[in-house]
Amino acid sequence: MSIEQLQAVQNPLKARYRDQPKEAMFTLDAAGTLGDGITCRVKSGKTMVEAGLHPALGGTGQHACAAEMMLDALVACAGVTMVAVATHLGIAIDAGTVKGEGDLDLRGTLGVSDDVPVGFQQIRIAFALDTTATEEQLKTLLRLTEQYCVVSKTLVAPPIMSIVKVNSK
Repeated sequence: MSIEQLQAVQNPLKARYRDQPKEAMFTLDAAGTLGDGITCRVKSGKTMVEAGLHPALGGTGQHACAAEMMLDALVACAGVTMVAVATHLGIAIDAGTVKGEGDLDLRGTLGVSDDVPVGFQQIRIAFALDTTATEEQLKTLLRLTEQYCVVSKTLVAPPIMSIVKVNSK
């Protein structure tokens, strides 16, 4: 997509959201269905994904791991954000990869130790780009990618989250 094409799509949205801030508020949603065994089926885009326990937690390895899906979402968001930012800056990227890694201490999730937090203790994102961009352009590209990546920003500054109710028959 060229910068002109991207601006043609985004500029009217930016103007609308600037003039009517309430129009910029958008709610995304997700739903899952509890499956056989210890699984949950969710729709990701147009594909159904069945998540289950990671083998390191007793799973079979036949199902997606939700923690890995979170890393997938981070990698996807960072990649899309980088390409959009590069397009806006006029930086050509001929090819590239994004890799995400996260470190977990599974004692927290298994309840083995109350002193160990549940969740990732550290997450790293790395880009490998085929580009002629200068070092200064790459610094700007990384800074703006970090600034505008929704998933990254959400992980860095978590929103207020609550489990609101449980209905039973």
